[in-house]
Amino acid sequence: MPTQAKAAVIDEITERFQNSSAAVLTEYRGLTVAQLTQLRRSLGAGSSYAVVKNTLTKRAADSVGFSDLGPLLNGPTAIAFIEGDPVEAAKAIRDFARANPLLVVKGGVVDGRTVDASEVTRLADVEPREVLLAKLAGAMKGNLTKAAGLFQAPLSQVARLAAALQEKKPASTEDEAAAPEAPAAEASASDDTAAADTTPADEATDEVAAAADAADGDA
Repeated sequence: MPTQAKAAVIDEITERFQNSSAAVLTEYRGLTVAQLTQLRRSLGAGSSYAVVKNTLTKRAADSVGFSDLGPLLNGPTAIAFIEGDPVEAAKAIRDFARANPLLVVKGGVVDGRTVDASEVTRLADVEPREVLLAKLAGAMKGNLTKAAGLFQAPLSQVARLAAALQEKKPASTEDEAAAPEAPAAEASASDDTAAADTTPADEATDEVAAAADAADGDA
């Protein structure tokens, strides 16, 4: 092949590596032209499947930082350049290989990262994007509903308790302001008399506790 023609092929393969979301290297030994055409069509619009020359492909791969593909470029090689969803293309290749065992996946490039054959297979097992998004949305909706249920009751109780405290505070303040100073002699009153008395603070505490219990009951 003339040098100019080789350079054109290298440039074309380089451009395909750069513009594709994924590239899957395969060995096609024994497959018919009709079978290869079927595989090409199954990859979807914008994608391609073509037999390549290993030496020229290696030079193109090296130029775009995919030198790890070098060991895979041996024997009859064809590359699927994917411009759409890599997952859907990987599924198409997997399904074709199951029906046509002569197709052997070697590895490739996905989102700018070189992968081996097993990673291509794992990519094919990923659920479609729409299914994953639907599952994520369902999980988020369920968690948000639970969170709302957990926070709603405690917040209502706190609001009612705060209102009860606010209503009680002015009354307690007025009682304290109106109470005269106790003479020093009364400070030594007997324990029985002190125990019988109920202070305004005790009454406030009892009423606030009752308000809290009422709030819990309403919730």
